Amino acid sequence: LTLTEAIAKMTIMPAKRLESASPAFKKKGRLQIGADADIVIFDLEKIQDTATVEKPNSFSTGIGYVLVNGKIVKDLKGLRKSARPGTGLRSALK
Repeated sequence: LTLTEAIAKMTIMPAKRLESASPAFKKKGRLQIGADADIVIFDLEKIQDTATVEKPNSFSTGIGYVLVNGKIVKDLKGLRKSARPGTGLRSALK
């Protein structure tokens, strides 16, 4: 599995699969004009999962920035707890 394939499996592929359930997914998983700009910037050499069974909420290391709807919610200093740019994704019940 290449890095490109892994990123596609976490971004565009699930977004495309869920588009029929909710039109909002047409703005997810893509870097393009009009998309939601949910972006994670990481250092491939430093990224590491630190979560364990005992500490499932432990943050991964090596992630520099996280943007949600184009707004920075995590930077090199840590979480910006006052930032709340996300919105819920809704779909019709079937």
